[in-house]
Amino acid sequence: MLSFISIFTAAILVAQDEATIREYISKYKDIAIAEMQRTGIPASIKLAQGIHETSAGTSVLVQKSNNHFGLKCKTEWTGMTVKHTDDAPNECFRKYSNPADSYKDQSDYLRNTPRYASLFELDPTDYKSWATGLKSAGYATNPKYAPVLIKLIEEYGLQDYTLIALGKLKESDLANKISITDPVMIQPGPAEEIVLPEPVKPSYPTGEFKINETKVVYITKGTSYLSVAQQYNIPLARIFDFNDMKETEAADKDRLIYLMRKRKTGNNEFHIVRPGETLHDIAQEEAIRIESLLEYNYLSYNQKPAIGEKLNLLTKAAAQPKLALNENVNLGFAKINNEKQSVVVSAEGKTGTLEHVVAQKETIYSIARRYDVKIEDIVKWNSLQGYDLKTGQQLKIIKL
Repeated sequence: MLSFISIFTAAILVAQDEATIREYISKYKDIAIAEMQRTGIPASIKLAQGIHETSAGTSVLVQKSNNHFGLKCKTEWTGMTVKHTDDAPNECFRKYSNPADSYKDQSDYLRNTPRYASLFELDPTDYKSWATGLKSAGYATNPKYAPVLIKLIEEYGLQDYTLIALGKLKESDLANKISITDPVMIQPGPAEEIVLPEPVKPSYPTGEFKINETKVVYITKGTSYLSVAQQYNIPLARIFDFNDMKETEAADKDRLIYLMRKRKTGNNEFHIVRPGETLHDIAQEEAIRIESLLEYNYLSYNQKPAIGEKLNLLTKAAAQPKLALNENVNLGFAKINNEKQSVVVSAEGKTGTLEHVVAQKETIYSIARRYDVKIEDIVKWNSLQGYDLKTGQQLKIIKL
């Protein structure tokens, strides 16, 4: 069982500089949102814990280890370590390459520890029950732990990030709530490397080059596909086939265009899903056939993995990645229209019928929460005999 650093007193927390807390929220909110989409832990709780455990990113431990939740080494830890005096001199704490790894490790700990299982049956917007449940399950010894988290969530509007993760609030809506006279809220914190960077425009060479031993060119928006086919003496139909695209006249944006069929395996071991990426984007960037990408990760054409999920590119994954809370059939490639899928989801991801593949350690309760449907309905739609599910089992979900 993992141990945690001792909790700061409520008095210390109240005295914490507000600007520093605002800066912490600005820097780590995207990771908290991504982790909620991946594991179901409310972003509000995640941020409140991070603020409290690290004194809003200023503690000695977090400064030298990127350890935002005070996880100690113990025998199961094989990664980097750092010595830090807490309950005893020179205790061993986990050290991470970046903050996102710390956030993910703590999520996995909560998700995989039986005594916290009941938390994942709670409504993710019920931050008070989550905070109380963490304390009751033995996460912290401080009797004021739950009130401290609740106070942080309410004072700094952390519930908004839970709603964003659930697709019930947009970042633009949140921005409208911020006063332009508040200098803390409009000034970003110092840049820091994280695992979930915003998409950036890539830099590719001109002319023909190779990705994953596959010939490719990078064309700009407005380039005629016929001109590409003629320049490289390739039938136009092959251009669309090689790139999993609908037939169209010109490029709608700057994009990679492969001149030969992509490979069945990627050049990298895995790909971390970034904000805004589609499965087609990933297949193009990694020069891997879309069919292989789907097969390795137990995905179907209609599904969209959540931000921060790891997609296998060489071999089959142990389980399906967590899916984005809002399914969207417009995933950027043509073959979805040719597949015989039962999925008919609206552009907003709110209505229709979709297929869910049960991942490892998923329960019917967590799936019902994910899609905001009743457990009894899942049982009825799939003619289940009970609530037990198997990894890889396919479930029909109806969104009305």
